[in-house]
Amino acid sequence: MPPDPSSGGSEAVPLTAPRDGTPAPVESATELAEVVARMAAGTGPVAVDAERASGYRYTQRAYLVQLRRAGAGTVMIDPLPLDDLRTLDTALADTEWVLHAASQDLPCLAELGMRPRRLFDTELAARLAGYERVGLAALTESLLGFSLEKHHSAADWSTRPLPDSWLTYAALDVELLTDLRDLLAAELDRQGKAAWAAEEFAALVAGADRPPRVRADPWRRTSGIHRVRGARAQARVRALWYARDSVAARRDSAPGRVLPDSAIVAAAEADPKDERTLLAIPGFGGRSVRRLAKIWLDALDQARALPDDALPVNQPVEGPPPPHRWAERDPVAAARLARCRAVVVGTADTHRLPPENLISPDYIRRLAWSPPDDISAQTVSDTLRGFGARNWQVGLIASQLAAVLPPPLAD
Repeated sequence: MPPDPSSGGSEAVPLTAPRDGTPAPVESATELAEVVARMAAGTGPVAVDAERASGYRYTQRAYLVQLRRAGAGTVMIDPLPLDDLRTLDTALADTEWVLHAASQDLPCLAELGMRPRRLFDTELAARLAGYERVGLAALTESLLGFSLEKHHSAADWSTRPLPDSWLTYAALDVELLTDLRDLLAAELDRQGKAAWAAEEFAALVAGADRPPRVRADPWRRTSGIHRVRGARAQARVRALWYARDSVAARRDSAPGRVLPDSAIVAAAEADPKDERTLLAIPGFGGRSVRRLAKIWLDALDQARALPDDALPVNQPVEGPPPPHRWAERDPVAAARLARCRAVVVGTADTHRLPPENLISPDYIRRLAWSPPDDISAQTVSDTLRGFGARNWQVGLIASQLAAVLPPPLAD
């Protein structure tokens, strides 16, 4: 495993305030112009973070953006009163961005006009380096000897004004990020994995402004829907899901705060036809939910009135079936998948990698379910690249997979 500087038994030092103090959030175009000039005059990589209001708001927009760069210090920007942050993006065009779990923040940053041309993801770097605990607080403690409080991580960042303690927390998220980047980069280089990380980071940059994939039939992901039997009852789930989504979008509120999934499932099973029956169902008793009783009843009426040919039908699944059904549907493919998984686990262990970072489990399932007609290291390599595998991943594993895809020879 990689070296752990904290393993000597010394206590981590609590990090309670930024070294330069907690800056007030930038809220005007004039202040933003000053920040842009400061960041442009800075040197080296720039640490970047964003705070969203997941679980509180309908969208995943950024409600605070934090940056720190040598020579420029730490800045925090409230994007709500600003049109966008394109001028800041331009100032940082030639700069490496350092983020932790970049895939979480890149979409909301792209909405503001900020897209990195180069980046370093400290969480992904830690995974590739073989660290077991890859959260920002865990890495900061184990590698730098400082402990970070994370009790505001699930806060409602759309709150205004933001409490001082929240702002301090947000500033600390970028305080040591560049220091962490330098240590992880050195460790990746020591392990011969720097090129692997570079490929992963380049892929993140390439997808930074890619729109999120729209799921077909998103209502089917309602928690507990597996208990709902019959197409008519599923139509009730669908109607309530879309009614809730419309209310949530209008209010800019997380859907679960408008009506929990459990209430949708319970109503779909009970099929209430009047307000009194509806409000007796768990989840519908709150004041804000009761005020929307007509919306919920109208949705149920619409589902009830649907002709049979408009009811939900199970859509054909693209790609292989769930693995637990392979043994029944295709025992030969199930055995092939087991052999491929053994290769992945063994190779990942050899290189001190999480198996899912060595290769996407979905790629292995698709390969095992429908391997190339002519199995060779080259055809397996081409297949994996077609799925989206990186060159370093293909180089580590393609020839071994090609060797186990055919059934073993009988003794």
